[in-house]
Amino acid sequence: MARDTLTVAVAQMNSVLAAIDANARNHESMIADSRDRGVDVLVFPELSLTGYALGRRTLETAMPASAPPLVRLAAASGDMTTVVGFVENAGPGACYNAAAILRHGRVVAVHRKINLPTYGGLEEGKWFHKGTQPMVFDVDQQWSAAALVCADLWNPALVHQTMAQRPDLVLAPANSATAIVSSAFSNERNWGVALGFYAMMYSTPIAFANRYGPEGDVHFWGGSAVYGPRGNILASAGDREEVVAATIERDTIAQARFDLPTHRDSAGF
Repeated sequence: MARDTLTVAVAQMNSVLAAIDANARNHESMIADSRDRGVDVLVFPELSLTGYALGRRTLETAMPASAPPLVRLAAASGDMTTVVGFVENAGPGACYNAAAILRHGRVVAVHRKINLPTYGGLEEGKWFHKGTQPMVFDVDQQWSAAALVCADLWNPALVHQTMAQRPDLVLAPANSATAIVSSAFSNERNWGVALGFYAMMYSTPIAFANRYGPEGDVHFWGGSAVYGPRGNILASAGDREEVVAATIERDTIAQARFDLPTHRDSAGF
């Protein structure tokens, strides 16, 4: 029998730069808490195992998808689907800003960030290889999801390409910091505008897990939230580290897509 609801959570946390073991312990605590609360899908921020401004330490922190820290977190997740940010070592010198999809003791999928921002205070194009394709993966036999990492969502063509595959929800890990693009560009305001628009336009819930706290002189502002299929916020985090969850209903997605048939009418574009 099809499952009609899914409990989706976002883990708003900070990470210690290049301290993988310490960050993994923080993950384990939030995973255990989420499983106790009956969460089905848990999303951590972008690069949650490593921190963001790695620079030349990128290679030092890179690991294959089969690395022990990821395997341990996958085991801790049990039948819950967990999204963890890490630097993937895909061959000599090939490093990706990646999101590992964990379940049942293994990595079931990896999304490699495609849109690498290299402007303002962002330098990802200097350190990472680009991913090539968005993907949709199964959460269980009834529900599917896509992962888009941070600036992937700032390329509308990439979002449309992903949404055209009709995932039931989008999982969006991010490391968004105050004034990192410029003093005139408000990440705090513009993320809400973009996520609400995408969720409404494609009638697709979005779980946005942003980091909260400092890294050097940079402050990550949080704002993690679960958006419903009409662009409304179902759950949001405060100005602290915490896990917040919301229940997604299949019927509400169906009703929203019937009212606004973007998927139907964009077929072939």
